[in-house]
Amino acid sequence: MSECRFCHAPLARSFVDLGLQPLANSYVAANKAGVPEPRYPLHARLCESCLLVQVDHDVPAEAIFSDYAYFSSYATSWVEHARRYALVMQQRFGLGPESQVVEVASNDGYLLQHFKAAEIKVLGVEPAANVAAVAEQKGIPSEVAFFNTETAQRLRNAGYVADLMVANNVMAHVPELNEFVAGFAILLKPQGVLTVEFPHLLNLIEQVQFDTIYHEHYSYLSLLAAEKIFTAHDLRVFDVEQLPTHGGSLRLFVCHRDAVHADSSGLTMVRAQEQAAGLQGLAAYDNFAPKVQAVREQLRAFLAEAKRVGRKVCAYGAAAKGNTLLNYCGVTALDIAVVYDKNPHKQNHLLPGSQVPIRDPQAIAADRPDYLLILPWNLREEISAEQAQIRDWGGHFVTAIPRLQVF
Repeated sequence: MSECRFCHAPLARSFVDLGLQPLANSYVAANKAGVPEPRYPLHARLCESCLLVQVDHDVPAEAIFSDYAYFSSYATSWVEHARRYALVMQQRFGLGPESQVVEVASNDGYLLQHFKAAEIKVLGVEPAANVAAVAEQKGIPSEVAFFNTETAQRLRNAGYVADLMVANNVMAHVPELNEFVAGFAILLKPQGVLTVEFPHLLNLIEQVQFDTIYHEHYSYLSLLAAEKIFTAHDLRVFDVEQLPTHGGSLRLFVCHRDAVHADSSGLTMVRAQEQAAGLQGLAAYDNFAPKVQAVREQLRAFLAEAKRVGRKVCAYGAAAKGNTLLNYCGVTALDIAVVYDKNPHKQNHLLPGSQVPIRDPQAIAADRPDYLLILPWNLREEISAEQAQIRDWGGHFVTAIPRLQVF
């Protein structure tokens, strides 16, 4: 039996079992069509001791993140989210030319570019060399490394100490959770602030967002579990903001245990929400799997009916979450003709597992799909506005989560 990645208690309780799945971001070269892909168990479990939800089979991080297909700058709304964040942090914490901002999992410089434009010193820590190279081209100094205590100590020895550290959507991506969090305590100034963003487990449960479960998301975090993890490393959560990103996220503000930052009403409010939802007990986690099975039944029935009446179904957004959905539901290129995606690094490849071909969205007008299944449902408004042309020929949009919707 595997053990909890934080507290090492045995992981005996199932949260949801999504079967054998390929890596969600391992897009397949077109000339490899039909070649069997490696598949790994994708089974999320609940630690009954610390209440951390986590996958129980670790694929080595090096196999996932060393050459990565996700470039943050292709999501317009996400770059704008980063710009607003940079502005607010400068004002709230009085950051200026003497300040040092360090971002962990800095990707292609989508966020640090906004601090650099304000003449604030920046450093990115990014394990994917191909993505870090793009940041370097923008003038964002980037350390190609996984963040942990060793990396943090090396950077501190080189003279880096941070007024602000940023870790957006990375805490869930870390197999060695304790090594990762301990690194922040090393690199953060005595009164420095760490902000951490992650999709909120409460939304995952209530909105049936099971497609956000994939191998590179090792953990699924509540405030309850996150506070236990930070406390174990002498760090303290002092504020929480609720964000609309990724289907509903939390932004935690974290400092050293003895720092001056006072606890906020935001922290109190989210603690109360989780308490009201019963996340401190086991029962709240038990009724998730049947809801997931219902989503599968609805999507399969929709695709079968569309095929029966000769309707063409295509998809939009070659997102990792879409790959979890399609593979769990047993969908293939026989069900969905093509998926469109703006990212040229994904185009002319196949989705992992389902092997649906990925094309440029410019092909939509010629293909004239009857239905466009939006896989990144968190960008539903953005995508349906951009692709409003499908209404010209009577086309409809579809989302599968939390239940099937045609609109």
